[in-house]
Amino acid sequence: MLRQGALRFARQMSTMSTTPVEDAMRTKIVEALKPTTLEIYNDSSMHSHHKAMQGSVSKETHFRLVITSKAFKSKMQPARHRMVYTLLKEELDREGGIHALQLRTRTPEEEEKQLAREREEQGQPIGKVEEA
Repeated sequence: MLRQGALRFARQMSTMSTTPVEDAMRTKIVEALKPTTLEIYNDSSMHSHHKAMQGSVSKETHFRLVITSKAFKSKMQPARHRMVYTLLKEELDREGGIHALQLRTRTPEEEEKQLAREREEQGQPIGKVEEA
């Protein structure tokens, strides 16, 4: 849940410490998109056995990002994704850099609707009923 515009970060890594590519992604995204939610998941270890990863010395090849930002307002998903790809061009183009990037991009309003749906599905109250 978001609290008064606080930026929420999540990390899923074996060492629970950040890595150079993750640090670079976080810095660029925070500076450019000013997200209210930024979740970065390093899924590289789950893909290290893939043929394309054989011989790669990088441990930072596969990421999932969840980004909530006002910067995405009135933009379709492809345009939002292009914004992120442009920001991370260096990390995507570098040899041994990011091989796969899964994105979930949404506006604060879209995130709030999603959270309300999840609360409703769990049987939690979604709002107050005003008395006449």
